[in-house]
Amino acid sequence: MLELRKFVAPEFVFGPDAVNLVGRYLSNFGARNVLVVTDAGIIAAGWAEKISSLIGEEGIGCTVFSAISANPRSGEVMAGAEFYHEHHCDIIVAIGGGSPMDCAKGIGIVTTNHHNILTFEGIDNVPIPGPPLICIPTTAGTSADVSQFAIITNRDEGVKTAIISKTMVPDVALIDPVTTLTMSPYLTACTGMDALVHAIEAYVSTANSPLYDLHALEAVRLISANLLSVLINPTDIELRNRLMLGSLLAGLAFSNASLGAVHAMAHSLGGFLDLPHGECNAILLEHVIAYNYREAAERYARIGGALGLDTHGMQSRDIQEAVISEIRRLKRSVGIQKTLGERGTKRSDIPALAEKAMQDPCMVTNPRIPTQRDIEAIYEEAL
Repeated sequence: MLELRKFVAPEFVFGPDAVNLVGRYLSNFGARNVLVVTDAGIIAAGWAEKISSLIGEEGIGCTVFSAISANPRSGEVMAGAEFYHEHHCDIIVAIGGGSPMDCAKGIGIVTTNHHNILTFEGIDNVPIPGPPLICIPTTAGTSADVSQFAIITNRDEGVKTAIISKTMVPDVALIDPVTTLTMSPYLTACTGMDALVHAIEAYVSTANSPLYDLHALEAVRLISANLLSVLINPTDIELRNRLMLGSLLAGLAFSNASLGAVHAMAHSLGGFLDLPHGECNAILLEHVIAYNYREAAERYARIGGALGLDTHGMQSRDIQEAVISEIRRLKRSVGIQKTLGERGTKRSDIPALAEKAMQDPCMVTNPRIPTQRDIEAIYEEAL
């Protein structure tokens, strides 16, 4: 309680119709020409058109950049930065899931620092903040709208590059649960599990703090209690609101406490095999908990309580099994049932995957310090 801690977060507006404030915020920033960063799915869902219309109503120009992959690539970031300069933009609005928001963060810092995006890898390696950035999330999961993280794929090396810097915290996040109504059921499940992993890893992180613990545990409660209900009742805006709030709280927690082995290993999978991030997290979570448990038993027990388990009077080994069983049950109940092997991972891939995961910044705050062989064994268990 006496340790020095900082808490980094953007200004955010949460609730139905928050997106309608985008024009007002842009006017406050003095915007003249906005770069709207999004992807094809968001364009098809109609959200990019809505945001462009709201921007136009303020008499502000805008240009859309949407050439973004599901795992945004360094070349796409560099193309976006060139696009920003060519169209004389002065502010960025990102709308979508983690991919457009991470790409937008990358575009921003490239435009002001004039270096390749991959040179900013690691922690606090971005000297100059990007232009003003407004994020509008359309998934309840990635929390890129409130975090100081950006994950960019280096296709040449087959690895995801983690860039962590307070210079990339968005200026404003407009968090509107209505935007999540256009998500597919499986995307809802995967991003919801991603948010759950954010909360769990933040809570057991070696950088944990009472400042972040409150957000992490409440996020576990909200997500675990409402994810399946949202899938059963996808148009229930109150349920969507609860899930979006859980994602927000998880984002505030992990942006400050960082993450752990689940994310380090998922980043390696995403960069090497181009697998969906949330799905990888969901597959790995139970196996990483089993590995970590002895180093953070009390914290995992509290997570069990937030998951709705009654662990009173139980021995530590029984609590561990109960927590892992509940994680497994939730994952399967929302439709994430495949193993890494069934998603195309081969045993021969594992040494390279583990080597890359060991180099990921998220591994630094994992509660148990692993060897490369430990990470290989976890991948093997998840095959």
